Amino acid sequence: MPDTRPPLVLASASPRRLDLLARLGIVPDRTIATAIDETPFKGEIPRPHAARLALAKAEAAAGQAPAALVLAADTVVGVGRRILPKAETEQQARDCLALLSGRRHRVVTAVVLAMPDGRRLRRIVESAVTFQRLTEQQIAHYLACGEWHGKAGGYAIQGRAEAFIRFLSGSHSNVVGLPLFETAQLLRGVGWLRP
Repeated sequence: MPDTRPPLVLASASPRRLDLLARLGIVPDRTIATAIDETPFKGEIPRPHAARLALAKAEAAAGQAPAALVLAADTVVGVGRRILPKAETEQQARDCLALLSGRRHRVVTAVVLAMPDGRRLRRIVESAVTFQRLTEQQIAHYLACGEWHGKAGGYAIQGRAEAFIRFLSGSHSNVVGLPLFETAQLLRGVGWLRP
């Protein structure tokens, strides 16, 4: 029986999101890395910021693949109203880790499914994460491994930083970068993922 589903496009070049989709048995037909400005608006807080960026990524990719189902996501690490950067320098990562040390923060991922008919289906998932109090030696050792580069909040829960996590409430895959339960529900809801 021929597959009548539209092609699935992942609006991301993130190997982590590809790995997470593979856990659901999904290999996107195509990936499109969108180049959007991720700078927060003045006064913007984590949840609306993630929602805005995920939608912008979905729209940008849908413009390049109008007949496809486009899956886009954006993950933000927030402390209170503050949005932490995707660490590009060792100093940025050090500042993030020092701020997260011994305290609880939120990881928010917005997921958008852009349909070929113009509909945009959205979910926002929030997890609470608490770091142990980090020593200067732990921070230095973690920075030396380099896995913090390009990661929201300067850490990767799926790597060595998992040893710092004292408490996690919510979706682990959300903290990695794509909440699998909600993503699967969206894809099942439109009949793309079976059963």
